[in-house]
Amino acid sequence: MKNIMLFIKENLAVGLLLFALFLGAGNIIFPPLLGQQAGEHILTAMIGFLITGVGLPLLAIVAVAKAGGDLQLLANRVSPTFGIIFTSIVYLAIGPFFAVPRTGSVSYEIGIVPFLSEGATDHWAPLFITSVLFFALILYLAINPSKLVDRVGKILTPALLAVILLLAVKSFISPMGEAGNAVGKYTVTPFAEGFVQGYLTMDVLSALVFGIVILQALQGMGMYDRRKQVNTTVFAGVVAALGLSFVYISLGHIGNTSIDAIGALDNGGNIIAKSAEALFGRLGNVILSITILLACISTAVGLLTANAQYFNKLFPRISYKTFLIVFTIFSTAITNVGLSTIISASLPVLLMIYPLAMVLMVLSLFDNFFKGGQIVYILALIPTFFVSLYDGFKEMDIKISLYERILKILPLYEQNLGWLVPALIGAFIGLIIHKILKK
Repeated sequence: MKNIMLFIKENLAVGLLLFALFLGAGNIIFPPLLGQQAGEHILTAMIGFLITGVGLPLLAIVAVAKAGGDLQLLANRVSPTFGIIFTSIVYLAIGPFFAVPRTGSVSYEIGIVPFLSEGATDHWAPLFITSVLFFALILYLAINPSKLVDRVGKILTPALLAVILLLAVKSFISPMGEAGNAVGKYTVTPFAEGFVQGYLTMDVLSALVFGIVILQALQGMGMYDRRKQVNTTVFAGVVAALGLSFVYISLGHIGNTSIDAIGALDNGGNIIAKSAEALFGRLGNVILSITILLACISTAVGLLTANAQYFNKLFPRISYKTFLIVFTIFSTAITNVGLSTIISASLPVLLMIYPLAMVLMVLSLFDNFFKGGQIVYILALIPTFFVSLYDGFKEMDIKISLYERILKILPLYEQNLGWLVPALIGAFIGLIIHKILKK
């Protein structure tokens, strides 16, 4: 019995570690916005969001664990060149280009804006000063690793869960209002729109990187058997998935019932900040601000550290510290374009690379079935790339009429899921060719 309890405790600890790694800016700001915009279709939209925001990241963690914990090793199954290019793009997307600047912007929107006068929020100086101070702290923590980051992580997870629980319970006991009307694509295709909005959390991409962290944690616990590592990772992933589901559903409900009290807003950071004030007054803003700041600090330190380590490994002549400084300065600059702009700029890129990541991840889970046949990966990813590439162009209002007429034939094209059937057909053809070549 004692051994069983110890086993559960160790697995739970890994699950909480995984949950803490995922729990960042994107996990807080997108569900409230979905809740507001989905209106009466909140349930359907949330199911789609949970698939890409919870289910697929869980599968990604398992896929990377089975591949030995290294994203580049996983991507190398297509080709070594693809492995380097794709892995670099993923790291940059969840690093200095989008995810890290987003932590700075969310820290400002939720942690600082509620305490500024209306006139001050329209000026560039508060965001600039906040971003410089925020990333100076991030740089210090990443260059000088200490137990401080671990302590913040241990405090952060229960603290943030407690704050979200308080907000959610209060929103049920004393609702801010009724659900509004669905807007935009949520009026017609709420499931598909929720599915695509789940890309914005970047959790599938993060999971592909966090796999190595989890495996290192398990090895630190003395676990080196591959099967045990995968089994423990699955259990930890379920714990993390349950935690993320709770966060998403709670914040989605808060956003869904907030329009009467705070009006329709254009980003989730404002929605959750103003909802906290509506539910608990200024005290709600103070508690939420402190907790979100801690969450964003932990996430930014982890992602910048991971990026600097990866590119230092790729280009060993350039030091870890140099990469870290360059990425930090770049993140500070991007932060100052504002949260809404960062989100708008990230969606086309995510529409391009997310399908590739998902197809690569799913194929890796069935790798034993086709004995790692390279042709299966290649023929599944090539059509996926050509469809998802145009999805990204379309999001940027770059349209090629002939190309679009061809792609419109594909099922689910209008929902930005046109890559799905070509990926399946490509994988099937690749499997047939692989079996023929084997004979």
